[in-house]
Amino acid sequence: MEQEKIGKFIAKCRKEQNFTQANLAEKLGITNQAVSKWENGKSMPDASLMLELCQLLKISVNELLNGEKIIMKDYKKIAEQNLIELEKQKEMADKKLLTTARVLATMSCLSAIVLMLTGTLLAKTDQFFGAGITLLGTVLIFATAIYAVTVEHDAGYYECPSCKMHYQPTMRAVLLAPHYGTTRKMKCPYCGKRGYHKKVFVK
Repeated sequence: MEQEKIGKFIAKCRKEQNFTQANLAEKLGITNQAVSKWENGKSMPDASLMLELCQLLKISVNELLNGEKIIMKDYKKIAEQNLIELEKQKEMADKKLLTTARVLATMSCLSAIVLMLTGTLLAKTDQFFGAGITLLGTVLIFATAIYAVTVEHDAGYYECPSCKMHYQPTMRAVLLAPHYGTTRKMKCPYCGKRGYHKKVFVK
């Protein structure tokens, strides 16, 4: 997807509907700076805004993603290309999110360990202060673990080793599952077999 082409198309359609950037932004509940960034090709409209934006500009989502009006005979082909491109972008975003979460989790855990060790040492001279620092380290570890598992759950899917189906389990299933890395022992909702299901990014 060419962001600059899409941006110019948004600007063209906006003008055809007699909207200023400020008018369009107000109707979408965003800032006119956000609209300006779209039109300059610096960013893309958020997926949650696309339908409403297309309704206001009187275009289809496929036309928006293609950056031009679509002739009816090419519609199906272009729609499929756009879906594939969106899936690729989601896959890349999920991988980046999971990598970032791993780095943050590692840094937070190291910080928590330092806090807990510091708290233990300080407890010898100031028991109350030392206990507080140790407690802070413990809370940081739990908060980091919950954050990391939440990101892991939301990014991508899991693959059943038996039937090879890809699915997204419940948050509870992911939290309670024995695991190593991002591979978790869970029950497949398709075949019903338990096994170690690995993290994948393609549906």
